Amino acid sequence: MSKTIFEPYNLNGLQLRNRIVMAPMTRSRADNEGNVATELIAEYYRQRASAGLIITEGTFISPEAVGYINVPAIYSKDQIEGWKLTTQAVHQEGGSIFAQLWHTGAISHPDLQNGNKPLGPSAVNPNQQVFTFEGFKDTVEAQAMTIADIKRTINDFKQAAINAFEAGFDGVEIHSANGFLLQQFLHKNSNHRTDEYGGSIENRTRIIFEILDELKTVIDLSKAGIRFNPSVHGIMGIEADDETIALYNYIANRLNDYNLAYIHLTEPFTDVSNVSLAIQNVAKHFRGFYKGTIITNVRYTKETANKVIASGDANLVAFGVPFIANPDLVERFKTDAVLNAPDPNTFYTSGEKGYTDYPKMTEVSNSI
Repeated sequence: MSKTIFEPYNLNGLQLRNRIVMAPMTRSRADNEGNVATELIAEYYRQRASAGLIITEGTFISPEAVGYINVPAIYSKDQIEGWKLTTQAVHQEGGSIFAQLWHTGAISHPDLQNGNKPLGPSAVNPNQQVFTFEGFKDTVEAQAMTIADIKRTINDFKQAAINAFEAGFDGVEIHSANGFLLQQFLHKNSNHRTDEYGGSIENRTRIIFEILDELKTVIDLSKAGIRFNPSVHGIMGIEADDETIALYNYIANRLNDYNLAYIHLTEPFTDVSNVSLAIQNVAKHFRGFYKGTIITNVRYTKETANKVIASGDANLVAFGVPFIANPDLVERFKTDAVLNAPDPNTFYTSGEKGYTDYPKMTEVSNSI
């Protein structure tokens, strides 16, 4: 009998009740001076705890990591205490939750960095827009990181992992995708360094493995995952190049030695069918040689998710936008119920509207 998304899954000893993952999605509800996760944020995740695994929105590992306003962070004591509200709420519902650890790198703005240039691998402008307290602003040329900056950032990831477990999370996910700091190190167009963190594939990937090597001194790496977006091209400040496929193959092969919880792989955001430098079918490609758990993500439906699970190309499937409008997405999938439509105008605003006020099926039926 073919496997489906509704079957339980043993994630390195963490028993997931199904194979449906809530993907990390920035929601900008930490609109307080300390960027502390609040009771409202806890309620949002509690409502969605029937997912086999929740991965939180990216949570900033340090003040230098900040690239957007109103995003919860995890570097201060108050922030740790704030996240405890969420982990307790999810666990009370029988759910499991990982914290995504995030550094935006060059995709930030001096307004968010006390007037300083954002840090990046090289003095490159990713030519993106970031949301500041004065609205959207264009990015600027980054400040190339010194070796000391890199070592400090590696330590910030380690401390953030310690903080996440103190806050009660079941694990952590390292954000190495979507054009942010760690992916900036990986690609030639954003990394022009000539030292041990630039040039060769081994050098450009060095920061990834140094972070993991530091993490394993303080946490069990079987409780850590890492996210990649290997086929980004022409967006998010990233370009595919003649070594991109070889680079991600190298990473995936080396990760076989780390006994991670999972690698979280995003299928192409845009059509790359005519881009020979980009991987077309990401999960299928990496299933060929990555031996551990694979989470696949981007625009899956119940039907396509069941298909990828049955094929064996992935073990878990992450859903993003459907979870925004459907706190009971798992139950709706099980009964083939109609899904609520999300309101994009409330994705990054404040308050309950478009956040915790989407009805569950039972609430709709009870109101009829």
